[in-house]
Amino acid sequence: MVGNVTRCKCALRRFAGFSIACALLFFCTSASVAAPQHVVSTFLCTDEYVFRLVPREHIAALSFEAGDRHPVVSTIADKVGGIVQIRPSTETVLNLHPDLVVMYESTMPRLHANLLALRVPVLDVPWSNSIADIQKTTLMLGEKLGAKDEAQAMLSEMDVKLATVRASAQRPAVHALLYEPNGYTSTDPVTQDLMAVAGLVDAAPGMRPTRSGTIPVEAVIAAAPELLIFGGARGAEDSHAVLVQHHPALRSLEGRTYSAWASLLPLSCPGPWSADAAKTFSDLGRKARALAKRQARN
Repeated sequence: MVGNVTRCKCALRRFAGFSIACALLFFCTSASVAAPQHVVSTFLCTDEYVFRLVPREHIAALSFEAGDRHPVVSTIADKVGGIVQIRPSTETVLNLHPDLVVMYESTMPRLHANLLALRVPVLDVPWSNSIADIQKTTLMLGEKLGAKDEAQAMLSEMDVKLATVRASAQRPAVHALLYEPNGYTSTDPVTQDLMAVAGLVDAAPGMRPTRSGTIPVEAVIAAAPELLIFGGARGAEDSHAVLVQHHPALRSLEGRTYSAWASLLPLSCPGPWSADAAKTFSDLGRKARALAKRQARN
């Protein structure tokens, strides 16, 4: 009986030692794969995150949009030289031998399905519809990409920028219209959040946009918003789409509306970098308010 007990105790000790060893092996293995070493991003809005969170040597590829200059649609276009940029297809992605493919939810469904069928790890990134969503998404990506510190640093920088803008925002809010190529004026929830932080309110909804989200020049002139922001670069009449922004009739707003050109690239994809647009909104809102005061005195 004593012998049996002794043998049982020895077996238990061996089992315990084996279990601890397995646990340590699992921990070490998990730690080693926590940060992917060969990341492919397939979409502009994931490019923006991957470039900022993943070490350059571990980025296997970004989408072609990251460095596209016809036109520039990325906030990192001047920084991605030397990084492979692809037009994502199943073959192209597989040839890069990724250990993680980062995709935006609901984009490229065929590629997504093929990668899953081939058991290629895919990380789906949700679209952010608020500043709170941006915080959640950034923290999630920091966790999945092994970049918690970098993600937290991005959010801390965003918080400081927004707090600075919020502290200087004046009231009442300035009615502002974002007027983009082809006369598009639709704004997403993040843009509206940032406008509110900066002391602006979106004037578009009250101007009855068309079903496609555009507003004719005549309607803009009739409404005469306090602030008219043209998305793009002044004088860049390089496509039919931007001609409406240069329409001569808009000159009739001079003296009534403060008009300015501004890069809205930080708004193309919602992320911590979008906070830069709040500073732009704040500066332009201040100038529009000054014009309104001059009008009131006259």
